[in-house]
Amino acid sequence: MKKRKAIYPGSFDPVTFGHLDVIERALEQFDELWVLVASNPSKKTLFTPQERISFLRRSLKDQPRAKVASWEGLTVEFARRQKAFAIVRGLRATSDFDYEFQMALTNRQLAPKVDTVFLMPSESHFYLSSRLIKEIALLKGDVSSYVPEIVAIELKKKYSSTGCLEQT
Repeated sequence: MKKRKAIYPGSFDPVTFGHLDVIERALEQFDELWVLVASNPSKKTLFTPQERISFLRRSLKDQPRAKVASWEGLTVEFARRQKAFAIVRGLRATSDFDYEFQMALTNRQLAPKVDTVFLMPSESHFYLSSRLIKEIALLKGDVSSYVPEIVAIELKKKYSSTGCLEQT
């Protein structure tokens, strides 16, 4: 029987429990899921691709059907090479949908046999974003309930020499 493969691309800078929730949901639908650390030239990242891959691999060590890779080209091209028939995208809000819908239609033009599947994280992770988590960490807040332990430790290290200035 043919494996049902999908790709879940993102910057994962850093990976959050919201991302992991979408991965778990996708694994209920697909036999194999490639979690793709994608390069986006318009995004400045805090962690290197190698660090993000390591965070994901460690977070997914108990999920043998989840594979982790990095990619600098078009996601649909990676999907073709892996013989995947779907791209998974997480949606949090209507503002996400506008962008994601445009991207899904463009991907359909580029690769008509690769569908886009939208999954929403559970309500407990719905509001999470990597940007918000980095801001909390920068301001010395506790992010341990939003990200895997290794990510919380590494965020603390990255931001250990920065912080808020006190007002007098």
